[in-house]
Amino acid sequence: MEAILHDWGTIIKTFGFKDAIDITVIALLIFYLLRLFRHSRAGQLVKGFLILLAVYGVALVARLTMLTYILNSIFTYWAIIFIVVFQPELRLGLERLGRSNRRLRSFMSSTVQNPEDKLYKALSDVADTCAIFSKSKTGALIVFERDTPLGEIAATGTILNSDVSPALLGNIFFNKAPLHDGASIIREGKIFAAGCILPLSDNLNISQELGTRHRAAIGITEESDAVVVVVSEETGSISIALNGMLTRDYKRDDLYNRLVELIIDGDNKNASGLFGALFNKRKEKKNEKE
Repeated sequence: MEAILHDWGTIIKTFGFKDAIDITVIALLIFYLLRLFRHSRAGQLVKGFLILLAVYGVALVARLTMLTYILNSIFTYWAIIFIVVFQPELRLGLERLGRSNRRLRSFMSSTVQNPEDKLYKALSDVADTCAIFSKSKTGALIVFERDTPLGEIAATGTILNSDVSPALLGNIFFNKAPLHDGASIIREGKIFAAGCILPLSDNLNISQELGTRHRAAIGITEESDAVVVVVSEETGSISIALNGMLTRDYKRDDLYNRLVELIIDGDNKNASGLFGALFNKRKEKKNEKE
């Protein structure tokens, strides 16, 4: 007991500012990884890895030669196995780390020109168009790009880079138009691309009533932070997909308000400190104009 107390006393005496920074960074890294894996399939994979580790410990204690050899061979290449198994989660984590830099660039550019005016108009036009599509039961799939770039997805379609308007969206999603089966990507208040192919969700818990269009909407939101608006061709129902989840039966005003909350207000809430104060000030000016 005295030896343990002596060791702890030595550690406390030699503990410095650099050690505090080191521990804090490691703690934040572990917290970030746990939050990243918590609601994904990676959480189950981590549990499986821990079970293998426990079995390896038991094999060492019990001197199970063959089992120890097999598990030791597996853990020898653990770094490669980790990268292969957790590739989607690692990619998502790196994308999230890169989003902070993109928000800063967006903020710096917004000091010169206010992009929110264009976004408000785009959201209003999309809400108007979806209301029309809902009545005519015209299928539509509209993706709002946020912090995660969707350049690879846009490359599968036709680049337009055009202003949003009900007339243009009506032409794109007209049931005999060549681009109507794909998704349209809206970037910074413009229709960046149309006729794009989205990845389908492989979630087995999705209702069988949902078709390919809704599965594609859920699929892209599982891999990015995009917000997707879907209009059902069968029922005319308007839905929003976000973070792999689908909410349904929106009306025109509800749709517009929800999109503003997610795409404009959501970006403002992500800013902190001075940036957050300046964003809120700009929003107040916008409300005064209205």
